[in-house]
Amino acid sequence: MAERPVRRAPKPHSARVVRTERLTPHMQRVVLGGEGLAEFATRGSTDHYVKLLFGPDGVTYPEPFDMERIRAEFPREQWPVTRTYTVRAWDPQLREITLDFVVHGDEGLAGPWAARVQPGEVVRLLGPGGAYAPNPDADWHLLAGDESALPAIAASLEAMPDGAKVFTFIEVSDADEEQKIASDAEVVWLHRGDRPVGEALVEAVRALEFPEGRPHVFVHGEAGFVKELRRLLRVEREVPREDLSISGYWRLGHNEDNWQATKREWNAQVEEEQEGAATTA
Repeated sequence: MAERPVRRAPKPHSARVVRTERLTPHMQRVVLGGEGLAEFATRGSTDHYVKLLFGPDGVTYPEPFDMERIRAEFPREQWPVTRTYTVRAWDPQLREITLDFVVHGDEGLAGPWAARVQPGEVVRLLGPGGAYAPNPDADWHLLAGDESALPAIAASLEAMPDGAKVFTFIEVSDADEEQKIASDAEVVWLHRGDRPVGEALVEAVRALEFPEGRPHVFVHGEAGFVKELRRLLRVEREVPREDLSISGYWRLGHNEDNWQATKREWNAQVEEEQEGAATTA
């Protein structure tokens, strides 16, 4: 039997912080650039994402940066951890990546880093990944998500075909978190206030009068409300799976390490439950 080829760790890109900007009270923009992004390239998706690598405080890695060497020579607790963020924009001429971060004080890892990082600092990242872009053959589009999905939704709106019929719902904490998006499409901003994350989104999508024709749907954000909307769309509205881009970017009560470790199992369970319900409905 042929031996399975050894899986090599992907080579990270090395970038430098070019500039930062506070977009809203809880959204921080960081623009990355530099020669280290010479091999970075997107493939036309509007939900492209990268995985930023963060080493523990006080740990210095040898140069050139090599994940395989780090894993071989450093104890596991000193390996870099990853945090996943959507590419809000990529400029291949300037070779700049724009990333937007939700910031809630000192909570989490990447948000506080984005709030304090200074131009010139080096950032390692993997990617890009991503698979969604608005289908120009769809009769209409539905985009729904919370703050974590806002960059992908904004990029998708800006890439919509001319004249596309689009319904967009974005849930944020309050009016101060709304952003200007370079699109003629109407955006319904839902202010969460003290309500649970995603509750207003589920209500809004449920109340939407679906037009005739084939939709193309993008729903991302906290896993709990995403599960509810997936059931609504697949089981109740009978939207074909191939016309849905729907997944939890994060889950309440879980950091990214824990969520990524359990996400595949969670998604498989949800899909099994809801596909069965769709079949018998």
